[in-house]
Amino acid sequence: MDTSSRIEEGAAALKALARAAGLRPWTLGERELVPVVQGGMGIGVSAGGLAGTVAAEGAVGTISCVDLRRLHPDLMEQTQALEGESAKPLIDAANLVALGREIAKARQLSAGRGLLAVNVMRAVSEYEHYVRHALDCGIDAVVVGAGLPLDLPELARDYPKAALIPILSDARGVQLVVRKWEKKGRLPDAVVIEHPGLAGGHLGAAKVADVHDKRFDFDVVLPETLAFLRSVGLEGRIALIAAGGVTSLDDIRRLQDLGAAAVQVGTAFAVTTEGDAAPEFKRVLAEARPEDLVEFTSVAGLPARAVRTPWLEKYLRLQPRLQAHAHVKPHCTMWFDCLAHCGLRDGNAAWGQFCIDKVLGHAAAGHIDRGLFFRGAGALPFGSAIRSVHELMQWLLGGVRPPDLGQGAAA
Repeated sequence: MDTSSRIEEGAAALKALARAAGLRPWTLGERELVPVVQGGMGIGVSAGGLAGTVAAEGAVGTISCVDLRRLHPDLMEQTQALEGESAKPLIDAANLVALGREIAKARQLSAGRGLLAVNVMRAVSEYEHYVRHALDCGIDAVVVGAGLPLDLPELARDYPKAALIPILSDARGVQLVVRKWEKKGRLPDAVVIEHPGLAGGHLGAAKVADVHDKRFDFDVVLPETLAFLRSVGLEGRIALIAAGGVTSLDDIRRLQDLGAAAVQVGTAFAVTTEGDAAPEFKRVLAEARPEDLVEFTSVAGLPARAVRTPWLEKYLRLQPRLQAHAHVKPHCTMWFDCLAHCGLRDGNAAWGQFCIDKVLGHAAAGHIDRGLFFRGAGALPFGSAIRSVHELMQWLLGGVRPPDLGQGAAA
């Protein structure tokens, strides 16, 4: 049996496993999928390799689009030493080339199975260009977080078949987006409901003190959102995807019972064999204990959750002093203004005071002493073990434990 046939057989087996376990499939972009979405993780953590492998399993694989040139030595060679006014357009162009390459790579790996998405942060300066380029490259879905994507229907006007998916954290945000989009003649195909108290990376709360507020709990948000959709005649037309803290079959069952069509999983996919980041990155995330996680304000002005590595420990110690001396900089540290609004560049003393592109890039490359390692809360399904995407999918969809793992490794 060739590789393609084996993957096809494996995807069919997963779908059967999920049904036998009592999980409901869901439909997005006219495709029936198993109820798992791999979250977008940057920089370079979920690129074409991971996304394509997940999609081949019959799920949604997601490419995070920010600064993907870091995964391409030729593009980095052309751009990493650039400075001055001419740097930004050249770096931005290289990143669009890299995004196109990663989409093509994911499409080749998925071979038409599952569904491929691109995640774009609304907070990045090149948001519009990333969205348009992903759509031009034929991406199946665009997922947008880190801000309200009220203009996404206009950007995707020429692509009516592409699925549009905002990331929000409460029913009020869903109501706002749905009402604004409805006036523009388009509805979200799905909404990711991300719990800021459980997810990793940038979190959908106004400030760090809010991330554990009970209003974000799934048993509050999902029923409230479904009630709103029912009240405006949209029940069944917009799928809800619960994100944050999902590690098992029981979690997916519980969230489907609350009305979610699917779940989004990030960190557990980041540490798989096929994850696009360096092995050292995966070890940091997999070996982190609950007490190693810390919540703080990012340079993007959003709460964030990461592992307390040497770099983050030092930064948090120096943060009060750095914020006290915050001032407007003459230019972006990396010369390409990755964020539309940046605490470091813009001198916003209430926000983070570091170059997020640089430290996330160091993390993805495995530099423990220099990197910022975003991570979701909670234990991982296989403990500190680095296993394959297929084994993770078997565990999530059917509770099937890898036979060579100890009893406590997947719980």
